[in-house]
Amino acid sequence: MNEAQYIAPPGRQFRLRDFNPADTGSYKRKDEATAKLERDISELATLQDVLYAQSSYSLLIILQAMDAAGKDSVIKHVMSGINPQGCQVVSFKQPSAEELSHDYLWRCVRELPARGMIGIFNRSYYEEVLAVRVHPEFLKAQRLPETVKPAKLWKRRFDEINNFEHYLTHNGTIVVKFFLNVSQKEQSQRFLERIETPDKNWKFSAADLRERARWGSYMEAYEDAIRHTSTSWAPWHVVPADHKWFTRMVVAGTIVKTLRSLPLAYPRVSKEQQAELSKAKKVLLGG
Repeated sequence: MNEAQYIAPPGRQFRLRDFNPADTGSYKRKDEATAKLERDISELATLQDVLYAQSSYSLLIILQAMDAAGKDSVIKHVMSGINPQGCQVVSFKQPSAEELSHDYLWRCVRELPARGMIGIFNRSYYEEVLAVRVHPEFLKAQRLPETVKPAKLWKRRFDEINNFEHYLTHNGTIVVKFFLNVSQKEQSQRFLERIETPDKNWKFSAADLRERARWGSYMEAYEDAIRHTSTSWAPWHVVPADHKWFTRMVVAGTIVKTLRSLPLAYPRVSKEQQAELSKAKKVLLGG
């Protein structure tokens, strides 16, 4: 499985239509992908243990997508085998009054993972160049200075986000970004399932349909954002999301590959610490 084929090439023209939401690569059966997913989940648990023990790096996973693309499902399945002590998940909803009183990165900065941790952002600061761009009223609520010119705002935010992610990587936080690329047709089927299945009724909101009506505007915003913020230090992975079993496998494989690339190792014990361990062993053995 070559997860790199789903990377939006940094510095090159990007078009969403070049990425097929229904693609499953060389996998034609769900059970084949599930077997690989299980292997990656097992390896991820091992790698996370070393990451946590070493406490030099942290991993920030960003999940962006339209409604019903499967973000919650990815978190539930891909992270099913890791130690909860070493992972935190933050879902960013509509900003509060306090959050609107600060710069747009503030609420996300507060939730960044500490060294040794895996942090997952279910939506993120990218909403500031996505939902805020599609909804001008959201931008108005931020009460920006009059000197801020909307015509230049999005390009400036792209630059600020790139610089912010570069800063994070320089300080040991590795940023892995996923856009779960679901088709409008598949989204419709998932919405219908939520309506027709009593146990899933709670997942559906009338707001989902209102956002669906802006599908074209969102696709333009996503395309522009990915084009401008897929960098060598934090590239975007545009993952096919019409088949959840394939989405989970690609995301898990990418995370494992990222952690493998880091110089992770359990902390070495000094001679003094080894001596202390020997003493402790003798005491415990009654010697």
